[in-house]
Amino acid sequence: MTWSGEEIDLDAYLARIGYQGDKGDLSPTIGTLRALQRAHVASIPFENLEVALSRPVLLDPKSVQAKLVGLPRGGYCYEQNSLFAAVLERLGFQVAGRGARNRTRGSDLTPVTHGMLVVSVDGERWLVDTGFGYLGPLEPVPLLDGATVEQGGWTFGIRVEAEGIHVLRSLRAEGWIDLYAFAPQALYPADFEVMNHYSSSHPQSKFVGQVVAQLPGPGERHALVRDQLTTLRTDGSSSRRQVPAGELGRVLADVFGIAMGTADLEQLAALTDGSQ
Repeated sequence: MTWSGEEIDLDAYLARIGYQGDKGDLSPTIGTLRALQRAHVASIPFENLEVALSRPVLLDPKSVQAKLVGLPRGGYCYEQNSLFAAVLERLGFQVAGRGARNRTRGSDLTPVTHGMLVVSVDGERWLVDTGFGYLGPLEPVPLLDGATVEQGGWTFGIRVEAEGIHVLRSLRAEGWIDLYAFAPQALYPADFEVMNHYSSSHPQSKFVGQVVAQLPGPGERHALVRDQLTTLRTDGSSSRRQVPAGELGRVLADVFGIAMGTADLEQLAALTDGSQ
């Protein structure tokens, strides 16, 4: 199997995300796909804490499962979508990776560093992404030009540009904004490894040298970047507050469901210190 689906402890994964589905149905249907993604993103937070602690991020199935399933921890896009791809593959879905350019940073032309998935169900293709943090979709998005979907009060859409470039968009009070753009080229676990190396170690990576934890959801979305905790709401309102270093552990646990040891929290707190 391309994504090593045979190595997944499926029962442990389903318990981790509290999967309910349609009476526990796991057949490879769009209903199952929706239910799995919704449960995954609600249960496994987006976070970069291994990178912030200058540790390697491992993408082999056993390592990803040990961290995201076995511990109360999360991960960033390569970990999240590698795990989800393996689960889907195990269940009989047709899964392919894609590489995207982040467009949330204004007009800057960013490198292809985001790893996400395209899943085919009954001849139709769906954008599936459990690893874009608090701005990402909660459920699959149909890969059709002009398609729009509402998910938990958030609206997403697809636009197709020249050369078959697909753009995932989000509707805000001020109008549509682009989240990321990706080409139709299929990527594989080895490609995720290359992108992971850049994101986890390059000095220009947004994940190096700072704490990032995020959690999407219906109604509200939460993002911690360094010492700033931001909450976005579907009514267009938002709030932001500073998290003192001494409160980092509580915020990680209470808001994101992430448990860290005392020594790790001391190192992370130094990165969140606003005086740094």
